[in-house]
Amino acid sequence: MSAVELWITIVGMTIVTVAARTLMPAFGDRLPLPPRVQHALRFAPACALTALIAPELLTEQGAWAISLANAKLLAGVIAIALMLATRSMMATMGIGMAAYLALRHFG
Repeated sequence: MSAVELWITIVGMTIVTVAARTLMPAFGDRLPLPPRVQHALRFAPACALTALIAPELLTEQGAWAISLANAKLLAGVIAIALMLATRSMMATMGIGMAAYLALRHFG
């Protein structure tokens, strides 16, 4: 990607971001979203978090690494199971990181 293409991309993304962040507060009352869209938007944070975390857990050095040798994936599975069982964010973060460090060190 050339420098010009990079700057065009940055400016374009800036325009889209500013438009998205200003249009809804400015016109949100006049343009109500359908109930189906409002319901779908409730899942946006979970989808965004999954989109950020899943590639990190499922790949190693740019290649798929779906195996028991992948310490990140195993620690992620442990953290997900713990979160589902306890609903404790602090315990999930602490034990998930401890599991990752132990798997990486001993695995």
